[in-house]
Formats: sequence, C-alpha cells, structure tokens
Amino acid sequence: MRNIDLVVVGGGPAGLAAAIEAKENGVENILVLERDRELGGILQQCIHNGFGLQEFNEELTGPEYANRFIGNLKEKNIEYKIDTMVLDITEDKIISAINTEDGFMQIKAKAIVLAMGCRERTRGALAIPGKRPAGVLTAGSAQRYINMEGYMVGKKAFILGSGDIGLIMARRLTLEGAEVLGVAEIMPYSGGLNRNIVQCLEDFDIPLYLSHTIVDIKGEDRLEGVVVAEVDKNMQPIKGTEKYYECDTLLLSVGLIPENELSKSIGIEFDKTTSGPIVNESMETSVDGVFACGNVVHVHDLVDYVSEESKRAGKFAAKYIKGEIKNSEKIIKTIAGYGVRYIVPHDIRIVNVQEKLKVFMRVSDVYKNKYLTIKADDKIIYKKKERQLSPGEMEMIDIDKKLIPEDTKNIEIELLEE
Repeated sequence: MRNIDLVVVGGGPAGLAAAIEAKENGVENILVLERDRELGGILQQCIHNGFGLQEFNEELTGPEYANRFIGNLKEKNIEYKIDTMVLDITEDKIISAINTEDGFMQIKAKAIVLAMGCRERTRGALAIPGKRPAGVLTAGSAQRYINMEGYMVGKKAFILGSGDIGLIMARRLTLEGAEVLGVAEIMPYSGGLNRNIVQCLEDFDIPLYLSHTIVDIKGEDRLEGVVVAEVDKNMQPIKGTEKYYECDTLLLSVGLIPENELSKSIGIEFDKTTSGPIVNESMETSVDGVFACGNVVHVHDLVDYVSEESKRAGKFAAKYIKGEIKNSEKIIKTIAGYGVRYIVPHDIRIVNVQEKLKVFMRVSDVYKNKYLTIKADDKIIYKKKERQLSPGEMEMIDIDKKLIPEDTKNIEIELLEE
C-alpha cells in the first residue's frame, strides 16, 4: 500500500486546479487519478471558445483552457495516472483503484479531493414513450462523437432540453451541415446561459419551444421522428397541441447529475437539492479530511468558477495536511430564502475565512428587478438590485468578512421587492 499526502480523484478542470493549488501551498506528495485516456475532462471535447474570460482574461477553447492547467501540472511534477478507475474509498481514506499497468492498487491518503464531475441525465430518467431506435443520444455523447472521434451523428436533428450542451450542439450540428429543427424545453425558461441562446439558436434561426416536451418517439431500427407537445403549469402535455417532426437524430440535454457514487461509499452527507456533498467554507465534506469541488458538488455553468472553487479546495486540503485548519464549534449555517434554490457552502467556520467569504447560489425561477439580499441573522449585510436573475446562470457573491458579526448563527440569502 502506497502512502500519499493528497489524492485527487478526477483529472478534469476541478481536479487539476485543486492539485496545482495544493502543490503551491506546500504539499509535495500528490497523486491525481483519472479514469479517462487523457487529462482535462469534458473540456477536451468542448472545442468552441468562451472559456477563460475570468481565469485568464482571454477567450480560449476548452482544450486550450485544459492544456494551461495540464502544462502547469507537469511543470510542477505532480504525479498522475490516466486510464485508472477508482473502485472504492473508505472513511479512513484508503483508495482502491485499478489500471492495466499497475493492476489493483491501494493508496492511503492523508487527505482526498473529490473532483469526479457530473454525468448527463439519460432517456431512462425521462420515461418518454416509444421504442429504442438508433439516433437517440445525449448531447455530450454527440459532442464527443463529432469533436473527438470524427463521426457525424445524423442529418436532421431535434433537441430536447435547453441546457448549455444542447444549445452548443444545436450550433455544432448546423455548422457540420445537419438541419436542426428546434429545441424543446419543458420549463417556461431556458436552462442555459443567455449568451448561448443568442449565439447558438438565434444566430442560426433555430426555434426554441418553451413549455414543450417530447411525448413520443417514432422508429424501429433508426429514429424516424418525434412528437412534441405543449405542457401546462403542471408540466403535463396538453392534448391537441401535438406536432410531428421528421428527424433521424434526437439529442437529450435534460440536466446534469453530480457523479457521487464514490462519495456515497464514504458516508458523506448530501444536499438533496444539488445532489452533491454538503461542504463548509474550506470545501471539506462531512467526512474529516475529504474535500470536494467543481461539478461533483453542484453543477457550474462556467469552468472559470469551477477552477476558482477547486483552488479553494486544494488550498484547504494543504492546510489540513499541515494541521493549519482551525476547528470551531461555532458554525454559521447558510439558508436559501425566498427565490433561492441552493447555496454553497452550507456551513461556515468564520475563523477560516480570510478577507472575503465567497458563496455560490442559483435562483429557483426567472426574476426581474429584485433585490438580492444577504442577512446575518436579522441584519442586512448585502443588498443589490438585479435586473434579471435566471436559474440557468449561477451567481457568485463575495461577502466582506468584516460585515459578518461574530455571534452570527445563520446567513440567509433571499430575493426582495425592495
């Protein structure tokens, strides 16, 4: 059994940022474990630009963004293993993993950073009627086929769900010569970034059908078409609104789920809203010495935010290994008030916060001209009028530590009229 100071599970943008930050904070013995054939995670198939505006102050493609971190990882001589599957993690931080070179291995870590990312929700989670013809696949799978494997998935496509990957693939298919008939979204608002709606749909005259869903899939061996219907406020199809679209390809962009099978085996506490671990200000989970960051905690819309959050996890994992994290019985709870779907972090030990407390949150609906308000118990410490807030765009707020009274028990974020 090998002894490693810090093991990072996942070599995507979150894992890379966490490992590099830990090294810069004095941890020498680090191992990154990645199950895919290359480092970089999902970024390697995201060949479009739009990455790095906040992290590097320039616009990069996904592979370019990933390679900045991969190059830094190699310069710092941080050990990594690709094509390596982590099978199990115990509460006392023993990792069991396997690959073709080392075979079965066990590693004892002083600290662990979980950075496994997320996975796509599949057709099985939607219960769409119809048979199982070829041509129905997730948007991320189609992206990998086209951008990395060099295969075109179809000639005439429809997309269900307006998540960012689905919007981007609407544009990608069009650029590759396919016809995209439209995008159906069951919610009355899009789940993607507004810039992607403009650049990927409106710029290519691809219609977005809000409050619509697919009620039937036609075809035996190959997809022949889909039936789309409008839905009511209860998201039930409205009879008489059905419309048939002849197509050979259906892409599903119906949500992402944090990849937490390994986290469950450790006994970590979860947030039912995000489906990710409950974390504190240090990105530490409920299990001592086990940290989590990136999409395994909550789904981000910008990789720049993933990197920023993961650097915090790497920094505090280093502090944990060196015995520099301050334990305190005084814990501030974050509360999602009116209009707020969730907040990360969930618990705050204020003694570990330096100058700013950084919180991430999403709203539960589309709101216009609301005041985003933060209260320390009953005292308002932050108030800002927002012209528009949408569930598809994550909000990040820096709270000045000096504004938080020492005896604070709860920090509540809510939306107010004034």
